Amino acid sequence: MKKGLSILMVAILLMGLLVGCGTQEKVQEAKDETQKIGLVLSTLNNPFFVTLKEGAEAKAKELGYEVVVLDSQDDPSKELSNMEDLITRGVSVILINPTNSDTVGNAIKLANDAKIPVLTLDRGANSGEVVSHIASDNVAGGKMAGEYVVEKLAKKGKVIELEGIPGASATVDRGAGFNEALKGTEIEVVAKQTANFNRTEGLTVMENILQAQPEINAVFAHNDEMALGALKAIEGTNREIMVVGFDATDDAVASVKEGKLAATVAQQPDMIGSLGVETADKVLKGETAEKFIPVDLKLVTE
Repeated sequence: MKKGLSILMVAILLMGLLVGCGTQEKVQEAKDETQKIGLVLSTLNNPFFVTLKEGAEAKAKELGYEVVVLDSQDDPSKELSNMEDLITRGVSVILINPTNSDTVGNAIKLANDAKIPVLTLDRGANSGEVVSHIASDNVAGGKMAGEYVVEKLAKKGKVIELEGIPGASATVDRGAGFNEALKGTEIEVVAKQTANFNRTEGLTVMENILQAQPEINAVFAHNDEMALGALKAIEGTNREIMVVGFDATDDAVASVKEGKLAATVAQQPDMIGSLGVETADKVLKGETAEKFIPVDLKLVTE
């Protein structure tokens, strides 16, 4: 009888362990289902977005999420395939930094159809359903740069505007803010040309502009990569031209400290990435997220 009781107790214990293991496996499976956050970046060939990625990854590690990072290489078709890839991988939420505010709508709609929440970072989307947008106020940043140029030129002079990727919200907004600041002054934008947020293109475009424009007092570039490219082109001449950038990347801040780049508008890309993951966490927990989450800006001049 004692032997039978012992066998029964062992059987009950084993059943409890099996049930416990099964429960743990189910809990782990459920946890794994909500642990992946997709992050699609317009390009990783830009220090700004590398820092944004690092900010997102650091916050994800802190909160216990895995981040799947994909690079769109500034190509809307690649961006679309990246979105399809993340949907196939079964991520629970997607953070996307659009290559283009117009074309990204097609990628976002794929996620909408798959019932996966989407948040945009740095650049907005003109179509598709987005839960939240985390970014600096690019209009305010452009205006900040413009006001600095107006002050330094005493409201008179000729300036060049190097634009970012056509159609990107950052391009549109930074340009709008900059030109708003010039209103009511005698400052004239004598040339306005895209260099696609790229340093090499900034160099080439600026070299061509320098040949075409005999008088230039300042350059405003929509990002630091183009500003640094323009600065290199100017350094190949004996002309004194003030250059202002946007983003406050490490290279740009170092250039300001060296007295080469006049100023740069400081965003906080690491904070944009971090807030993106924090907001994604709220969404996954069923909490309400703000439609727009602004990240502070400041002007770096020394």
